[in-house]
Amino acid sequence: MSSLPYIVGNWKMNGTRAMLAEARAIDRATARLPGVQVALAPPFTLVHAMREAVESIGVGGQDCHVEASGAFTGDISAPMLADAGADFTIVGHSERRAMHGESDAVVRAKAEAALAAGLSVILCVGETEAERDSGQAEAVVGAQLDGSLPLGAEAAQRLSVAYEPVWAIGTGRVPSVDDVSAMHRSIRAKLTAIYGEAGAEVRILYGGSVKAENAAELLAADDVGGALVGGASLSAESFVAIIGAAAIAR
Repeated sequence: MSSLPYIVGNWKMNGTRAMLAEARAIDRATARLPGVQVALAPPFTLVHAMREAVESIGVGGQDCHVEASGAFTGDISAPMLADAGADFTIVGHSERRAMHGESDAVVRAKAEAALAAGLSVILCVGETEAERDSGQAEAVVGAQLDGSLPLGAEAAQRLSVAYEPVWAIGTGRVPSVDDVSAMHRSIRAKLTAIYGEAGAEVRILYGGSVKAENAAELLAADDVGGALVGGASLSAESFVAIIGAAAIAR
């Protein structure tokens, strides 16, 4: 796994072909900042077109099915993503867990399907506001990791974990740097317990209302190896500012 900071934009259900201009601008800026690894996860409809449009950044999916093919109307498999030019996929995002009822077991199966197809994986975990307020945040995230992480130490070589407190996603609220550092240390301990030495190399990203104004402080926190960025990744101007902050933090 690369030691470079990893800045990933999740476009969610946003973007038409006109948005490829933003991707190209991000790509040009990334070429001037070789100390940062950058990727975008557009909607499935843009994966192939974006792969053709950019040179310096990774392109990935926002989810995948556990099966390689079959009668699963509306779903996309990991081999299909790879065929479209993707090099990674996100799994276990809180919106998938909450809106689609995805369990830890399903998230694990998706991660293992993606790895089998040759993709890298960004696996998301995070607690709700109620769980944070009741002092259960680290226990909840630890249990998600226990149930969601793909099995086998070799899986760690193509894995990143994204900590996204559910209450911070798209709300403008951000946990304190101390809280982020504490959670990332807890995640690191769990990764090394599960994967051994390989767990020490897995990058842990922070996600949840990351923007240009707070990126530098968040990226400088203990064991923060990058960021999973939502709305701010839709604009080249705002996303490139975050990439620049990562280059400085490094």
